[in-house]
Amino acid sequence: MSQSKIKNLIAFIYEDSYQDVFKQLSIIIDKYKKEIIPPDDFSALDSLPLDNTDAVLITYGDQFRGDFAPYIRLLDKFLEDYTDDAIKGVHILPFFPYSSDDGFSIIDYRQVNPDWGSWDDVKEIARKHRLMVDLVLNHCSTKSTWFKAFLDGDLKYRDYFITVEPGADLSSVFRPRALPLVHEFDTSWGKKLVWTTFSRDQVDLNYANPAVLLEMIDIFLFYVKNGAQIIRLDAIAYLWKELGTSCLHHPKTHAVVKLFRAVCEEVCPWVLIITETNVPHKENISYFGEDLDEAQLVYQFALPPLVLDAFIRRDMSYLASWAKTIDTYGGRVSYFNFLASHDGIGVLPARGILPDEYIDNMIEIVKERGGLVSYKSTPQGDVPYELNINYLSAVAEEHLDTATRARKFIASQAILLTLVGMPGIYVHSLLGSQNWREGVEETGMNRTINRQKFVLRELVEELSDPDSLRRLVLDSYLAMLKARTSSSAFDPKGTQNILEAPSSMLAVLRISPDGKDRVLCLISSDNREIEFVFDKSVFGDSEFKVLRELISGDRILPFTEGTDKLSIGVEPYDVLWLVPDNG
Repeated sequence: MSQSKIKNLIAFIYEDSYQDVFKQLSIIIDKYKKEIIPPDDFSALDSLPLDNTDAVLITYGDQFRGDFAPYIRLLDKFLEDYTDDAIKGVHILPFFPYSSDDGFSIIDYRQVNPDWGSWDDVKEIARKHRLMVDLVLNHCSTKSTWFKAFLDGDLKYRDYFITVEPGADLSSVFRPRALPLVHEFDTSWGKKLVWTTFSRDQVDLNYANPAVLLEMIDIFLFYVKNGAQIIRLDAIAYLWKELGTSCLHHPKTHAVVKLFRAVCEEVCPWVLIITETNVPHKENISYFGEDLDEAQLVYQFALPPLVLDAFIRRDMSYLASWAKTIDTYGGRVSYFNFLASHDGIGVLPARGILPDEYIDNMIEIVKERGGLVSYKSTPQGDVPYELNINYLSAVAEEHLDTATRARKFIASQAILLTLVGMPGIYVHSLLGSQNWREGVEETGMNRTINRQKFVLRELVEELSDPDSLRRLVLDSYLAMLKARTSSSAFDPKGTQNILEAPSSMLAVLRISPDGKDRVLCLISSDNREIEFVFDKSVFGDSEFKVLRELISGDRILPFTEGTDKLSIGVEPYDVLWLVPDNG
Protein backbone atom coordinates (compact mmCIF):
# COMPACT_ATOMS: atom_id res chain seq x y z
CA MET A 1 0.00 0.00 0.00
CA SER A 2 2.62 2.57 1.07
CA GLN A 3 4.91 1.65 -1.84
CA SER A 4 2.23 2.45 -4.43
CA LYS A 5 1.27 5.59 -2.53
CA ILE A 6 4.91 6.70 -2.47
CA LYS A 7 5.17 6.19 -6.23
CA ASN A 8 1.95 8.14 -6.90
CA LEU A 9 3.06 11.04 -4.71
CA ILE A 10 6.45 11.26 -6.42
CA ALA A 11 4.69 11.21 -9.79
CA PHE A 12 2.52 14.15 -8.68
CA ILE A 13 5.50 16.12 -7.35
CA TYR A 14 8.04 15.47 -10.10
CA GLU A 15 5.92 14.30 -13.04
CA ASP A 16 8.12 13.00 -15.88
CA SER A 17 11.20 12.25 -13.74
CA TYR A 18 9.32 10.30 -11.09
CA GLN A 19 10.63 6.83 -11.99
CA ASP A 20 14.26 7.74 -11.31
CA VAL A 21 13.30 9.56 -8.10
CA PHE A 22 11.29 6.57 -6.92
CA LYS A 23 14.22 4.27 -7.61
CA GLN A 24 16.58 6.46 -5.55
CA LEU A 25 14.08 6.77 -2.72
CA SER A 26 13.59 2.99 -2.67
CA ILE A 27 17.33 2.59 -2.06
CA ILE A 28 17.12 4.99 0.91
CA ILE A 29 14.08 3.16 2.31
CA ASP A 30 15.71 -0.26 2.00
CA LYS A 31 18.85 1.02 3.71
CA TYR A 32 17.00 2.37 6.76
CA LYS A 33 14.70 -0.63 7.04
CA LYS A 34 17.84 -2.60 7.87
CA GLU A 35 19.33 0.02 10.20
CA ILE A 36 16.35 1.30 12.23
CA ILE A 37 15.41 -0.72 15.29
CA PRO A 38 11.78 -0.48 16.47
CA PRO A 39 11.22 0.62 20.09
CA ASP A 40 10.72 -2.18 22.61
CA ASP A 41 7.03 -1.39 23.13
CA PHE A 42 6.19 -1.20 19.43
CA SER A 43 3.38 -3.32 18.06
CA ALA A 44 1.16 -2.96 14.99
CA LEU A 45 -0.64 0.37 15.28
CA ASP A 46 -4.32 0.78 14.59
CA SER A 47 -4.68 4.18 16.26
CA LEU A 48 -2.67 7.17 17.38
CA PRO A 49 0.12 5.86 19.66
CA LEU A 50 -0.46 8.44 22.40
CA ASP A 51 -2.35 8.39 25.69
CA ASN A 52 -2.91 10.47 28.83
CA THR A 53 0.67 9.86 30.02
CA ASP A 54 2.12 11.75 27.06
CA ALA A 55 3.38 15.31 27.50
CA VAL A 56 6.41 16.95 25.92
CA LEU A 57 8.90 19.39 27.44
CA ILE A 58 10.16 21.92 24.87
CA THR A 59 13.75 22.95 25.56
CA TYR A 60 17.06 23.90 23.99
CA GLY A 61 19.90 21.41 24.06
CA ASP A 62 22.03 23.98 25.90
CA GLN A 63 19.21 25.17 28.18
CA PHE A 64 21.15 24.07 31.28
CA ARG A 65 24.79 25.05 31.49
CA GLY A 66 27.62 24.17 33.83
CA ASP A 67 31.37 24.08 34.09
CA PHE A 68 32.03 20.47 33.08
CA ALA A 69 29.34 18.20 31.62
CA PRO A 70 28.14 18.59 28.02
CA TYR A 71 24.93 20.62 28.03
CA ILE A 72 22.73 17.76 26.80
CA ARG A 73 23.88 15.67 29.75
CA LEU A 74 22.88 18.50 32.07
CA LEU A 75 19.45 18.47 30.41
CA ASP A 76 19.30 14.74 31.14
CA LYS A 77 20.22 15.43 34.78
CA PHE A 78 17.53 18.11 35.12
CA LEU A 79 14.92 15.75 33.71
CA GLU A 80 15.97 13.01 36.11
CA ASP A 81 16.13 15.25 39.18
CA TYR A 82 13.00 17.35 38.69
CA THR A 83 10.45 15.97 36.23
CA ASP A 84 10.30 12.41 37.58
CA ASP A 85 7.70 10.45 35.59
CA ALA A 86 5.47 13.45 34.94
CA ILE A 87 6.89 14.27 31.51
CA LYS A 88 7.36 11.42 29.06
CA GLY A 89 8.51 13.38 25.99
CA VAL A 90 11.29 15.87 25.30
CA HIS A 91 11.50 18.20 22.33
CA ILE A 92 15.13 19.25 22.03
CA LEU A 93 15.13 22.27 19.73
CA PRO A 94 17.75 22.11 16.94
CA PHE A 95 20.94 20.79 18.52
CA PHE A 96 23.09 20.89 15.39
CA PRO A 97 25.89 23.28 14.46
CA TYR A 98 24.24 26.57 13.46
CA SER A 99 25.03 30.16 12.57
CA SER A 100 21.98 32.16 13.74
CA ASP A 101 18.36 32.10 14.97
CA ASP A 102 19.27 30.05 18.05
CA GLY A 103 19.64 26.85 16.06
CA PHE A 104 17.23 27.26 13.16
CA SER A 105 19.95 28.21 10.69
CA ILE A 106 21.62 24.82 10.42
CA ILE A 107 25.16 24.31 9.16
CA ASP A 108 25.26 20.51 9.39
CA TYR A 109 22.10 18.42 9.76
CA ARG A 110 23.89 15.22 10.72
CA GLN A 111 26.15 16.46 13.54
CA VAL A 112 25.39 17.37 17.14
CA ASN A 113 26.74 20.75 18.17
CA PRO A 114 30.10 19.65 19.67
CA ASP A 115 29.82 22.21 22.49
CA TRP A 116 26.55 20.61 23.58
CA GLY A 117 27.31 16.91 23.39
CA SER A 118 27.19 13.94 21.02
CA TRP A 119 24.72 11.59 19.39
CA ASP A 120 25.32 9.24 22.31
CA ASP A 121 24.06 11.96 24.66
CA VAL A 122 20.98 12.49 22.49
CA LYS A 123 20.32 8.76 22.32
CA GLU A 124 20.56 8.50 26.11
CA ILE A 125 17.68 10.96 26.42
CA ALA A 126 15.80 9.08 23.68
CA ARG A 127 16.28 5.87 25.69
CA LYS A 128 14.36 7.36 28.62
CA HIS A 129 11.92 9.69 26.86
CA ARG A 130 9.89 10.02 23.68
CA LEU A 131 12.28 12.25 21.70
CA MET A 132 11.00 15.01 19.43
CA VAL A 133 13.45 16.46 16.88
CA ASP A 134 13.22 19.32 14.38
CA LEU A 135 13.65 18.77 10.68
CA VAL A 136 14.42 22.32 9.55
CA LEU A 137 13.67 21.60 5.94
CA ASN A 138 12.65 24.94 4.42
CA HIS A 139 16.08 26.56 4.72
CA CYS A 140 19.65 26.11 5.89
CA SER A 141 22.58 28.31 6.90
CA THR A 142 24.67 30.34 4.49
CA LYS A 143 27.61 28.75 6.34
CA SER A 144 26.54 25.23 5.37
CA THR A 145 28.66 23.07 3.09
CA TRP A 146 25.76 23.02 0.65
CA PHE A 147 25.56 26.78 0.27
CA LYS A 148 29.31 27.24 0.14
CA ALA A 149 29.38 24.73 -2.73
CA PHE A 150 26.58 26.71 -4.39
CA LEU A 151 28.64 29.91 -4.12
CA ASP A 152 31.65 28.07 -5.56
CA GLY A 153 29.61 26.97 -8.58
CA ASP A 154 29.57 23.24 -7.77
CA LEU A 155 27.13 21.84 -10.34
CA LYS A 156 25.60 19.44 -7.80
CA TYR A 157 24.53 22.32 -5.57
CA ARG A 158 23.60 25.01 -8.11
CA ASP A 159 19.99 23.82 -7.95
CA TYR A 160 19.92 23.24 -4.18
CA PHE A 161 18.82 26.87 -3.75
CA ILE A 162 16.36 29.19 -5.47
CA THR A 163 17.65 32.05 -7.56
CA VAL A 164 15.42 34.82 -8.88
CA GLU A 165 15.99 37.04 -11.90
CA PRO A 166 16.25 40.79 -11.21
CA GLY A 167 12.87 42.43 -11.66
CA ALA A 168 10.88 39.23 -11.08
CA ASP A 169 7.38 39.90 -9.77
CA LEU A 170 7.34 38.60 -6.19
CA SER A 171 4.34 40.64 -5.06
CA SER A 172 2.03 37.63 -4.65
CA VAL A 173 4.37 35.79 -2.27
CA PHE A 174 3.12 35.62 1.32
CA ARG A 175 5.60 37.27 3.69
CA PRO A 176 5.91 36.14 7.32
CA ARG A 177 8.49 38.84 8.11
CA ALA A 178 9.03 42.51 7.40
CA LEU A 179 12.32 41.61 5.67
CA PRO A 180 13.43 41.24 2.03
CA LEU A 181 12.34 38.04 0.29
CA VAL A 182 15.61 37.78 -1.67
CA HIS A 183 19.21 38.74 -0.94
CA GLU A 184 22.10 39.20 -3.31
CA PHE A 185 25.14 36.92 -3.03
CA ASP A 186 28.43 36.93 -4.92
CA THR A 187 29.03 33.54 -6.53
CA SER A 188 31.78 32.24 -8.79
CA TRP A 189 29.23 32.46 -11.59
CA GLY A 190 28.07 36.02 -10.94
CA LYS A 191 25.84 37.96 -8.54
CA LYS A 192 22.70 36.01 -7.72
CA LEU A 193 19.46 36.89 -5.97
CA VAL A 194 18.72 34.01 -3.60
CA TRP A 195 15.34 33.29 -1.97
CA THR A 196 15.43 33.94 1.82
CA THR A 197 12.00 33.67 3.43
CA PHE A 198 13.14 34.37 6.99
CA SER A 199 16.56 36.06 7.00
CA ARG A 200 19.70 36.61 4.95
CA ASP A 201 21.42 33.80 6.82
CA GLN A 202 18.59 31.33 6.13
CA VAL A 203 18.61 30.42 2.44
CA ASP A 204 15.61 28.48 1.17
CA LEU A 205 16.13 25.03 -0.27
CA ASN A 206 14.83 24.21 -3.75
CA TYR A 207 12.44 21.25 -3.61
CA ALA A 208 11.86 21.43 -7.36
CA ASN A 209 15.23 19.65 -7.38
CA PRO A 210 14.48 16.02 -6.36
CA ALA A 211 17.96 15.67 -4.86
CA VAL A 212 16.96 18.11 -2.10
CA LEU A 213 13.89 16.12 -1.10
CA LEU A 214 15.81 12.84 -1.19
CA GLU A 215 18.49 14.41 1.02
CA MET A 216 15.89 15.52 3.54
CA ILE A 217 14.13 12.15 3.62
CA ASP A 218 17.51 10.56 4.32
CA ILE A 219 18.11 13.04 7.15
CA PHE A 220 14.61 12.41 8.52
CA LEU A 221 15.28 8.66 8.71
CA PHE A 222 18.75 9.31 10.15
CA TYR A 223 17.06 11.10 13.06
CA VAL A 224 14.73 8.14 13.55
CA LYS A 225 17.75 5.83 13.57
CA ASN A 226 19.16 7.96 16.39
CA GLY A 227 16.06 7.76 18.54
CA ALA A 228 13.55 10.35 17.31
CA GLN A 229 9.92 9.27 17.67
CA ILE A 230 8.30 12.62 16.84
CA ILE A 231 9.65 14.81 14.04
CA ARG A 232 8.64 18.42 13.66
CA LEU A 233 8.51 19.76 10.10
CA ASP A 234 9.64 23.33 10.71
CA ALA A 235 8.09 26.15 8.64
CA ILE A 236 6.61 23.53 6.31
CA ALA A 237 3.91 25.84 4.90
CA TYR A 238 6.52 27.78 2.87
CA LEU A 239 8.27 24.76 1.35
CA TRP A 240 7.28 24.80 -2.34
CA LYS A 241 7.95 27.94 -4.36
CA GLU A 242 6.12 28.84 -7.55
CA LEU A 243 6.11 32.39 -8.86
CA GLY A 244 2.64 33.77 -9.40
CA THR A 245 1.33 32.03 -6.27
CA SER A 246 1.48 32.92 -2.58
CA CYS A 247 3.97 30.03 -2.11
CA LEU A 248 2.00 29.20 1.04
CA HIS A 249 0.28 25.80 1.46
CA HIS A 250 1.14 24.86 -2.12
CA PRO A 251 -0.45 21.54 -3.22
CA LYS A 252 3.04 20.09 -3.68
CA THR A 253 3.90 21.09 -0.10
CA HIS A 254 0.98 18.97 1.09
CA ALA A 255 2.18 16.17 -1.21
CA VAL A 256 5.63 16.31 0.41
CA VAL A 257 4.07 15.95 3.88
CA LYS A 258 2.05 12.98 2.60
CA LEU A 259 5.28 11.50 1.23
CA PHE A 260 7.05 11.77 4.60
CA ARG A 261 4.04 10.09 6.21
CA ALA A 262 4.03 7.29 3.60
CA VAL A 263 7.76 6.72 4.10
CA CYS A 264 7.16 6.47 7.86
CA GLU A 265 4.43 3.89 7.32
CA GLU A 266 6.88 1.86 5.26
CA VAL A 267 9.96 2.18 7.49
CA CYS A 268 8.97 3.38 10.99
CA PRO A 269 5.20 3.43 11.58
CA TRP A 270 5.64 4.33 15.26
CA VAL A 271 7.06 7.76 14.33
CA LEU A 272 4.75 10.77 14.50
CA ILE A 273 4.95 13.78 12.20
CA ILE A 274 4.02 17.21 13.52
CA THR A 275 3.70 20.25 11.24
CA GLU A 276 4.60 23.75 12.38
CA THR A 277 2.33 26.19 10.54
CA ASN A 278 1.72 29.47 12.37
CA VAL A 279 -1.35 30.42 10.34
CA PRO A 280 -5.11 30.76 10.93
CA HIS A 281 -6.76 27.66 12.39
CA LYS A 282 -8.52 26.43 9.23
CA GLU A 283 -5.26 26.54 7.28
CA ASN A 284 -3.37 24.95 10.15
CA ILE A 285 -5.57 21.86 10.38
CA SER A 286 -5.35 21.37 6.60
CA TYR A 287 -2.03 19.64 7.38
CA PHE A 288 -3.94 16.65 8.74
CA GLY A 289 -4.79 16.06 5.08
CA GLU A 290 -8.24 15.51 3.61
CA ASP A 291 -7.83 11.77 4.18
CA LEU A 292 -5.93 12.25 7.46
CA ASP A 293 -2.80 11.07 5.66
CA GLU A 294 -0.45 13.97 6.39
CA ALA A 295 0.64 14.96 9.92
CA GLN A 296 -0.66 13.03 12.92
CA LEU A 297 -0.21 16.16 15.05
CA VAL A 298 -0.55 19.87 14.32
CA TYR A 299 0.35 22.74 16.61
CA GLN A 300 -2.72 24.31 18.20
CA PHE A 301 -1.62 27.83 17.22
CA ALA A 302 -4.91 29.50 18.09
CA LEU A 303 -4.60 28.44 21.73
CA PRO A 304 -1.88 30.87 22.98
CA PRO A 305 -3.62 34.12 21.93
CA LEU A 306 -7.08 32.87 22.93
CA VAL A 307 -5.94 31.88 26.43
CA LEU A 308 -4.04 35.14 26.89
CA ASP A 309 -7.12 37.12 25.86
CA ALA A 310 -9.25 35.09 28.28
CA PHE A 311 -7.03 36.02 31.23
CA ILE A 312 -6.57 39.64 30.18
CA ARG A 313 -10.32 40.26 29.94
CA ARG A 314 -11.40 37.61 32.49
CA ASP A 315 -13.66 36.21 29.80
CA MET A 316 -13.39 32.62 28.55
CA SER A 317 -16.36 32.82 26.16
CA TYR A 318 -14.41 33.20 22.90
CA LEU A 319 -12.01 30.44 23.93
CA ALA A 320 -14.96 28.19 24.85
CA SER A 321 -16.82 28.89 21.60
CA TRP A 322 -13.71 28.06 19.57
CA ALA A 323 -13.02 24.90 21.61
CA LYS A 324 -16.53 23.65 20.75
CA THR A 325 -15.48 23.56 17.08
CA ILE A 326 -12.44 21.33 17.64
CA ASP A 327 -12.82 18.12 15.68
CA THR A 328 -11.21 15.10 17.35
CA TYR A 329 -11.32 13.05 14.10
CA GLY A 330 -12.13 9.88 15.97
CA GLY A 331 -8.71 9.89 17.64
CA ARG A 332 -6.85 9.16 14.38
CA VAL A 333 -4.96 12.47 14.62
CA SER A 334 -4.64 15.10 17.33
CA TYR A 335 -3.27 18.46 18.43
CA PHE A 336 -0.06 19.65 20.03
CA ASN A 337 -1.42 21.96 22.72
CA PHE A 338 1.01 24.67 23.72
CA LEU A 339 0.93 28.20 25.09
CA ALA A 340 4.59 29.22 25.08
CA SER A 341 7.55 28.23 22.98
CA HIS A 342 10.93 29.45 21.79
CA ASP A 343 8.96 31.75 19.47
CA GLY A 344 6.33 34.31 20.43
CA ILE A 345 2.53 34.34 20.57
CA GLY A 346 1.20 34.34 17.02
CA VAL A 347 -1.41 36.97 16.22
CA LEU A 348 -2.58 35.53 12.87
CA PRO A 349 -4.22 32.40 14.34
CA ALA A 350 -6.56 34.58 16.42
CA ARG A 351 -7.83 36.54 13.42
CA GLY A 352 -11.40 35.55 12.65
CA ILE A 353 -11.87 34.10 16.14
CA LEU A 354 -11.33 37.18 18.31
CA PRO A 355 -12.69 40.61 17.32
CA ASP A 356 -9.99 42.95 16.04
CA GLU A 357 -10.48 45.28 19.01
CA TYR A 358 -9.67 42.45 21.43
CA ILE A 359 -6.51 41.61 19.49
CA ASP A 360 -5.52 45.29 19.52
CA ASN A 361 -6.15 45.39 23.27
CA MET A 362 -4.02 42.26 23.76
CA ILE A 363 -1.16 43.89 21.83
CA GLU A 364 -1.30 46.98 24.03
CA ILE A 365 -1.42 44.93 27.25
CA VAL A 366 1.61 42.92 26.11
CA LYS A 367 3.52 46.17 25.61
CA GLU A 368 2.45 47.40 29.06
CA ARG A 369 3.70 44.14 30.61
CA GLY A 370 7.16 44.48 29.12
CA GLY A 371 6.66 42.60 25.85
CA LEU A 372 7.51 43.44 22.27
CA VAL A 373 5.71 43.17 18.93
CA SER A 374 7.11 41.74 15.68
CA TYR A 375 5.67 42.66 12.28
CA LYS A 376 5.24 41.11 8.84
CA SER A 377 4.91 42.76 5.45
CA THR A 378 1.59 42.87 3.58
CA PRO A 379 0.35 44.89 0.59
CA GLN A 380 -1.35 47.14 3.17
CA GLY A 381 1.92 47.68 5.05
CA ASP A 382 3.53 46.07 8.09
CA VAL A 383 1.08 44.45 10.50
CA PRO A 384 1.58 42.73 13.90
CA TYR A 385 2.62 39.11 13.42
CA GLU A 386 3.87 37.93 16.80
CA LEU A 387 3.88 39.05 20.43
CA ASN A 388 7.25 38.51 22.05
CA ILE A 389 6.83 38.07 25.78
CA ASN A 390 7.29 35.41 28.43
CA TYR A 391 3.87 33.80 28.95
CA LEU A 392 3.94 34.21 32.73
CA SER A 393 4.74 37.90 32.36
CA ALA A 394 1.89 38.20 29.86
CA VAL A 395 -0.72 36.46 32.02
CA ALA A 396 0.18 37.32 35.62
CA GLU A 397 0.83 40.98 36.38
CA GLU A 398 3.94 41.94 38.35
CA HIS A 399 1.97 43.83 41.00
CA LEU A 400 0.30 40.61 42.19
CA ASP A 401 1.85 38.81 45.15
CA THR A 402 4.00 35.79 44.31
CA ALA A 403 1.46 33.14 45.30
CA THR A 404 -1.31 34.80 43.29
CA ARG A 405 0.95 35.19 40.24
CA ALA A 406 1.78 31.50 40.38
CA ARG A 407 -1.86 30.54 40.84
CA LYS A 408 -3.07 32.71 37.94
CA PHE A 409 -0.35 31.47 35.62
CA ILE A 410 -0.99 27.83 36.49
CA ALA A 411 -4.69 28.33 35.75
CA SER A 412 -3.73 29.42 32.23
CA GLN A 413 -1.46 26.40 31.81
CA ALA A 414 -4.18 24.03 32.98
CA ILE A 415 -6.05 24.78 29.77
CA LEU A 416 -3.39 23.21 27.55
CA LEU A 417 -3.44 20.13 29.81
CA THR A 418 -7.24 19.94 29.78
CA LEU A 419 -8.22 20.33 26.14
CA VAL A 420 -7.98 17.36 23.79
CA GLY A 421 -4.47 16.85 22.44
CA MET A 422 -0.93 16.23 23.64
CA PRO A 423 0.53 18.97 25.87
CA GLY A 424 3.74 20.76 24.86
CA ILE A 425 5.28 22.65 27.80
CA TYR A 426 8.02 25.19 27.26
CA VAL A 427 10.81 24.89 29.81
CA HIS A 428 10.43 28.53 30.87
CA SER A 429 6.75 27.92 31.66
CA LEU A 430 7.57 24.83 33.72
CA LEU A 431 10.16 26.85 35.64
CA GLY A 432 8.23 30.07 36.18
CA SER A 433 10.52 32.35 34.18
CA GLN A 434 9.75 35.99 33.37
CA ASN A 435 10.70 38.48 30.65
CA TRP A 436 14.42 38.50 29.84
CA ARG A 437 14.80 42.01 28.44
CA GLU A 438 18.55 41.94 29.03
CA GLY A 439 18.80 39.22 26.41
CA VAL A 440 16.96 41.35 23.86
CA GLU A 441 19.42 44.15 24.47
CA GLU A 442 22.31 41.73 23.91
CA THR A 443 21.04 40.16 20.68
CA GLY A 444 18.72 42.77 19.21
CA MET A 445 16.17 39.96 18.61
CA ASN A 446 12.67 40.26 20.06
CA ARG A 447 12.37 36.50 20.55
CA THR A 448 15.32 36.44 22.94
CA ILE A 449 12.95 37.78 25.61
CA ASN A 450 11.83 34.18 26.18
CA ARG A 451 15.07 32.29 25.47
CA GLN A 452 17.21 32.76 28.57
CA LYS A 453 19.60 29.90 29.37
CA PHE A 454 20.17 28.63 32.92
CA VAL A 455 23.32 27.96 34.88
CA LEU A 456 22.10 24.75 36.47
CA ARG A 457 23.61 25.27 39.91
CA GLU A 458 22.02 28.76 40.11
CA LEU A 459 18.65 27.37 39.05
CA VAL A 460 18.90 24.61 41.68
CA GLU A 461 19.55 27.28 44.31
CA GLU A 462 16.45 29.23 43.25
CA LEU A 463 14.34 26.09 43.32
CA SER A 464 15.49 25.32 46.85
CA ASP A 465 13.27 28.16 48.12
CA PRO A 466 9.77 26.61 48.48
CA ASP A 467 8.13 30.05 48.37
CA SER A 468 9.87 31.28 45.23
CA LEU A 469 7.85 31.87 42.08
CA ARG A 470 9.88 29.22 40.26
CA ARG A 471 9.25 26.54 42.87
CA LEU A 472 5.56 27.33 43.23
CA VAL A 473 5.07 27.08 39.48
CA LEU A 474 7.16 23.93 39.09
CA ASP A 475 5.44 22.07 41.93
CA SER A 476 1.98 23.05 40.72
CA TYR A 477 2.76 22.12 37.13
CA LEU A 478 4.14 18.71 38.07
CA ALA A 479 1.11 18.06 40.28
CA MET A 480 -1.21 18.72 37.34
CA LEU A 481 0.84 16.53 35.02
CA LYS A 482 0.83 13.63 37.48
CA ALA A 483 -2.91 13.98 37.98
CA ARG A 484 -3.40 13.96 34.23
CA THR A 485 -1.61 10.63 33.91
CA SER A 486 -4.03 9.09 36.43
CA SER A 487 -7.13 9.29 34.22
CA SER A 488 -7.63 7.93 30.72
CA ALA A 489 -10.22 10.69 30.22
CA PHE A 490 -7.25 12.86 29.17
CA ASP A 491 -6.23 10.47 26.39
CA PRO A 492 -5.88 12.45 23.13
CA LYS A 493 -8.07 9.81 21.48
CA GLY A 494 -10.88 10.66 23.91
CA THR A 495 -13.51 13.37 23.54
CA GLN A 496 -14.31 16.69 25.12
CA ASN A 497 -17.58 18.51 25.72
CA ILE A 498 -17.53 22.24 26.43
CA LEU A 499 -20.20 22.95 29.05
CA GLU A 500 -22.17 26.10 29.76
CA ALA A 501 -20.46 28.10 32.50
CA PRO A 502 -20.01 31.68 33.76
CA SER A 503 -18.09 33.73 31.19
CA SER A 504 -14.92 33.82 33.30
CA MET A 505 -14.81 30.02 33.60
CA LEU A 506 -13.93 27.24 31.19
CA ALA A 507 -15.85 24.04 31.91
CA VAL A 508 -14.79 20.93 30.00
CA LEU A 509 -15.98 17.37 30.35
CA ARG A 510 -13.24 14.95 29.22
CA ILE A 511 -14.31 11.40 28.38
CA SER A 512 -11.97 8.44 27.83
CA PRO A 513 -11.95 6.60 24.48
CA ASP A 514 -13.92 3.69 25.97
CA GLY A 515 -16.39 6.08 27.64
CA LYS A 516 -15.76 4.71 31.14
CA ASP A 517 -13.74 7.57 32.68
CA ARG A 518 -15.03 11.13 32.96
CA VAL A 519 -13.39 14.21 34.45
CA LEU A 520 -15.18 17.53 34.93
CA CYS A 521 -12.56 20.24 34.47
CA LEU A 522 -13.19 23.76 35.78
CA ILE A 523 -10.70 26.59 35.24
CA SER A 524 -11.27 30.15 36.42
CA SER A 525 -9.78 33.33 34.94
CA ASP A 526 -11.58 35.43 37.57
CA ASN A 527 -10.13 37.16 40.63
CA ARG A 528 -13.40 36.50 42.51
CA GLU A 529 -15.10 33.34 43.68
CA ILE A 530 -17.72 32.14 41.21
CA GLU A 531 -20.36 29.44 41.35
CA PHE A 532 -20.67 26.62 38.83
CA VAL A 533 -23.99 24.81 38.48
CA PHE A 534 -24.10 21.52 36.61
CA ASP A 535 -26.22 18.45 35.95
CA LYS A 536 -25.41 15.30 37.88
CA SER A 537 -25.70 13.51 34.54
CA VAL A 538 -22.30 14.83 33.40
CA PHE A 539 -20.84 11.81 35.19
CA GLY A 540 -23.16 9.40 33.41
CA ASP A 541 -24.87 6.81 35.59
CA SER A 542 -22.38 7.11 38.42
CA GLU A 543 -23.96 7.47 41.86
CA PHE A 544 -22.05 9.77 44.17
CA LYS A 545 -22.41 12.32 46.94
CA VAL A 546 -18.84 13.57 47.05
CA LEU A 547 -16.39 14.59 44.33
CA ARG A 548 -12.65 14.06 44.41
CA GLU A 549 -10.27 16.63 42.97
CA LEU A 550 -7.55 14.80 41.02
CA ILE A 551 -4.72 17.31 41.49
CA SER A 552 -4.93 17.87 45.23
CA GLY A 553 -6.79 14.70 46.21
CA ASP A 554 -9.27 16.83 48.19
CA ARG A 555 -12.86 15.64 48.60
CA ILE A 556 -15.53 18.20 47.74
CA LEU A 557 -19.16 18.09 48.77
CA PRO A 558 -21.25 19.90 46.14
CA PHE A 559 -24.41 21.80 47.06
CA THR A 560 -27.73 20.36 45.90
CA GLU A 561 -29.66 22.63 43.55
CA GLY A 562 -33.01 20.93 43.02
CA THR A 563 -33.43 17.34 41.87
CA ASP A 564 -30.76 17.03 39.20
CA LYS A 565 -28.53 20.06 39.72
CA LEU A 566 -25.42 20.49 41.82
CA SER A 567 -23.21 23.52 42.43
CA ILE A 568 -19.74 24.19 43.74
CA GLY A 569 -17.85 27.37 44.53
CA VAL A 570 -14.73 27.98 42.46
CA GLU A 571 -12.01 30.10 44.05
CA PRO A 572 -10.09 32.83 42.14
CA TYR A 573 -7.82 31.34 39.45
CA ASP A 574 -8.76 27.85 40.59
CA VAL A 575 -8.21 24.61 38.69
CA LEU A 576 -10.51 21.71 39.58
CA TRP A 577 -10.43 18.29 37.89
CA LEU A 578 -13.37 16.48 39.43
CA VAL A 579 -14.38 12.82 39.47
CA PRO A 580 -17.05 11.01 41.52
CA ASP A 581 -15.74 9.70 44.84
CA ASN A 582 -17.53 6.44 45.49
CA GLY A 583 -15.10 5.31 48.17
